[in-house]
Amino acid sequence: MGAFDIALRASVVVLVSLTASAALRRGSAALRHRVLAVGIFSAAAVVPLGLMLPGWDVPTRSVGVVPKFLTAVSSAPSDSATFDLRQPLGDPPATVEKLVTLVWVFGSAISAAAMLVGLSRLFRLTRRATPVTDLRWLEPNADLAARHGVGGVALLKSDRPDLLATWGLRRACVLLPAHCESWSDARIHVVLSHELAHIRRADWGIQIAAEMVRAVFWFNPFFWIACAQLRRDSEQACDIVVLDAGVRATEYASHLVAIARACRPSSPSVTSAMPIARPSTLEWRITAMLNTRLTRTAPSRRTMALAAAALVAVTIPIATLRAAQSAPLPLGGSVYDTSGGVLPHVVLTLEDMAGTTRAATTDGSGRFEFEPIAPGRYVLSTALLGFRTLSQELTLRDARNWERAVTLQVETLQERVMVWEQRPPGVTPQVYAGQTPRIGGDIRPPKKLKDVRPIYPPAMRDAGFEGVVPMEALIGVDGGVTSVRVISAQVHPELAKAAVDAVRQWRFSPTLLNGVAIEVSMTVAVQFSLPE
Repeated sequence: MGAFDIALRASVVVLVSLTASAALRRGSAALRHRVLAVGIFSAAAVVPLGLMLPGWDVPTRSVGVVPKFLTAVSSAPSDSATFDLRQPLGDPPATVEKLVTLVWVFGSAISAAAMLVGLSRLFRLTRRATPVTDLRWLEPNADLAARHGVGGVALLKSDRPDLLATWGLRRACVLLPAHCESWSDARIHVVLSHELAHIRRADWGIQIAAEMVRAVFWFNPFFWIACAQLRRDSEQACDIVVLDAGVRATEYASHLVAIARACRPSSPSVTSAMPIARPSTLEWRITAMLNTRLTRTAPSRRTMALAAAALVAVTIPIATLRAAQSAPLPLGGSVYDTSGGVLPHVVLTLEDMAGTTRAATTDGSGRFEFEPIAPGRYVLSTALLGFRTLSQELTLRDARNWERAVTLQVETLQERVMVWEQRPPGVTPQVYAGQTPRIGGDIRPPKKLKDVRPIYPPAMRDAGFEGVVPMEALIGVDGGVTSVRVISAQVHPELAKAAVDAVRQWRFSPTLLNGVAIEVSMTVAVQFSLPE
């Protein structure tokens, strides 16, 4: 999966969970919390599920635009579009994919670093905090911990007057503000009931894990919305626990407002903890607890499990979905030479991974077509006198891969000359050893004196096609480019012609070796791209 594919699939999963949560807005907050948590974690599991589970191939139909276009212009390559044999049309270019991936990783690293800073601040505050020794706190803490089925909850008093939050998993702790010992027994009971409900539900661990996923998908607003809603639903679920314990809604709301006023942040907030009275959600929570039409009954374990299973059942097909052809299609295309002319009567062979071969011959317009073949990996080969042998591996995945443009490169000429003569009588054969070697190595490299930029072919630009043209050029003794040769069969002739025409006009200063002008070879790569 590419970066675009991963982001799209993960977005669909978390969007489904947000939609389900919105549909349950009048239902249980605990159920909404479970749905959102499973949705966020399922989105993170898209990649491993897609790699481990077998693919689910969904039949697709080709719209036929690209094959018809290429067929129509096969006899007029000057107006035709380029086609990259290494990647399907419509996929993002490799350079764009790499750039997006790099930005993604960089942003994720920054988000993860911000989380680590918040956690380290929380650890420092905890180390500086002192254990609470007031029995007015310790006795109800022990009673409520036993009632909730949690143990080992530490009550710590920090040196900050604005901090009231819970964090931790196996050894959870409640951080209390410096003025906590002046609170009434009723407020102590409300605070402990709420915070121990967080511990029993493991809300801190779930929230931190969800925010780790959000750090990975930092660019996606759906994950930010889901994490904010997850935190709000966890607070409301704990509010319901307090109300179910017999505390009146008006009394509970007054305590929350008083705590929010007393614990106004005076320094950077600790985002890694679970504060009881976050100002951004307090008004909404009070409105919800006073609304008698909302469901306050905790869902059963079976309901929670069914909701989670339903969301996982949606995630699996999203992770394993792959487009496939409903039936084999003919593999067709055109064969050109480097000047853009079509090549008739060229025999091409196609071999699959099992070793089965098929053959096709280009017609008078340079067009070839193999019998219908199924998706998979193949090797396309051809040999023509005077041209380099082509052997190209290609992957057929969707309908656009079944149309190809092939350019054959002119073969490099080689010649060996043997000079024979009758040996004179009495002469022993000798090999010329040469004269005393002369010290060399004094070279002055060429400098470009005239640069001509390639012109993007209008037909290529208007069709939205890109490509790279690799070439070898020879700089003559006078600094002019004496020859240019394209060294890849994966280049459409129109792009090759534009690149070659520009390079032929380049001028350099002569290359001097020990004071003598010499010819020198040069490799050139011209990339035609259409950035947004």
